Amino acid sequence: MREFASLQDFENAVGEHFGYSEWMTLTQERVNLFADATDDHQWIHVDVEKAAEGPFGAPIAHGFLTLSLISGFVGKIYRVNGLKMGINYGLNKVRFPQPVKVGSKIRAGAELVEVTDVPGGKQAVVRWTIEIDGEPKPACVAEMVARLIA
Repeated sequence: MREFASLQDFENAVGEHFGYSEWMTLTQERVNLFADATDDHQWIHVDVEKAAEGPFGAPIAHGFLTLSLISGFVGKIYRVNGLKMGINYGLNKVRFPQPVKVGSKIRAGAELVEVTDVPGGKQAVVRWTIEIDGEPKPACVAEMVARLIA
């Protein structure tokens, strides 16, 4: 994990890739729990038998499930010391180039794209790439915006 001593050290890292998380397996249980939480029970996600006969040959994770996992990857890839809090401010761009089949292993990589001043701290844009083990295309590429309050 990359650790920054201060918000200024973090800002000085604009343009740098921070590395990757460990691989994690995306399970059917996680997909089902996400379906329950969001009321999105489309068969390509939750009906294992029907999905096996569908266009992907297996159930796939919701794109928004893949996107939401970024929150958990943050603390596994980098940390900025001395913050009062970090706030998810939104997204600039999100794409899902490749579906994640249930049982696949995924990992996240993070690159600091931009840091700007805001009242009380900084606004950071981090480009996240969620890779699928053995697949040429990523599952998700997203520019997340966070407010970092010192």
